[in-house]
Amino acid sequence: MDVKFIKRPIVLMAVLAILMIGLIASSLQVIASSRPQEIIDATAEKPRARDIGVEVGIFKPGKWNAITDVKGVLVGHETLWRGEDIRTGVTIILPHEGNIFQDKVAAAVYVANGFGKARGLNQIEELGNIETPIALTDTLNVPLVADGIIEYVLSLPGNETVRSVNPVVGETNMGSLNDSRSRPVKQEHVLKAINNATSGPVEEGVVGAGTGTHAFGWKGGIGTSSRVLPENRGGYTVGVLVQTNYGGILTINGAPVGRELGSFSYSKDIPYDVDGSCMIIVATDAPLSDRNLKRLAKRAMLGIARTGGVSSNGSGDYIIAFSTTNRKPYRPREISRGVELLYNDAMTPLFVAVQEATEEAVYNAMFKAVTVTGRNGRTREAIDVDKVVEILEKYNVLDLHSKIAPWGPGN
Repeated sequence: MDVKFIKRPIVLMAVLAILMIGLIASSLQVIASSRPQEIIDATAEKPRARDIGVEVGIFKPGKWNAITDVKGVLVGHETLWRGEDIRTGVTIILPHEGNIFQDKVAAAVYVANGFGKARGLNQIEELGNIETPIALTDTLNVPLVADGIIEYVLSLPGNETVRSVNPVVGETNMGSLNDSRSRPVKQEHVLKAINNATSGPVEEGVVGAGTGTHAFGWKGGIGTSSRVLPENRGGYTVGVLVQTNYGGILTINGAPVGRELGSFSYSKDIPYDVDGSCMIIVATDAPLSDRNLKRLAKRAMLGIARTGGVSSNGSGDYIIAFSTTNRKPYRPREISRGVELLYNDAMTPLFVAVQEATEEAVYNAMFKAVTVTGRNGRTREAIDVDKVVEILEKYNVLDLHSKIAPWGPGN
């Protein structure tokens, strides 16, 4: 009798057993992939900047003080939290609720420091529009997340003949808390984040693409804010969402918080890793060309500078800006079109708004973040908000609007 025929059933049984073990392990990973309840509860108890009296700038925030104040914009998260070393996730920003590939939005990219691995930016630069949801994640997950976005776009009704998709994925490196080499973010996580995307309040802090990030030596995360211009300036809304993962000398409303707390770049030659990255997503309903969207994107970095960010050598600082007005069809029926566009002279209030919203979004990311322990037992402590309040009181920069009228006396 041929021995190989005796062994074959045994081999097949072994293969089936391995597959079953893999399926069980995969199921267990899915079960254990969500944030622990204590992290969720602790995040809910943390304040946003305005809750403790940090009022940034002169313009008013929108209803939610979030990027979702721009009508039609949706945000979704999927968080991966497994064992001791997986602390990552994906955050999705949808410019509108429809088929973005068929109904593209005007967009622009500004690269403040190009030490990054973002995907899809070249086509935005060339064509001036975005045709997919925007995703944020961990560095080594970028190709996997891009695959998820492509799968989502191809699955949409009306896209049956599409053969080319430009997925837009931004990233920061979460390797200090997360086992990035395992590349755990998969297609299904991207699709969950897209399906979970909603308008209204946006979860901040340790969630989605903010799960493993840091900021100024403390725990960072996802943060968002918005500004609404006065009616005589157009009444437009500017919303910002940030993925903070960068260093510098933390400054809040002008107060030297980082120096007071003893954590800042070069305080002890190298007290912590100042390199990192910051992804900034800017949305507006103002009718802007891609050229003026790029000008708007540039001003977001001024908001980062106001927080004390230094855009260090190893920091990948990217801003993606889009307008929800004047959408562009995939297959236009005409060879030209007429659109309403804001004049250059009307841009300055939007420049102010994006600086203010970016600055406040960073503070929200830090204040909502909680302490996280991850890979190799490394811990990123959340900033002590009570101590921050003491410092801000010392420098008399809390509740500024009650002390100084935003528009000055008589206005």
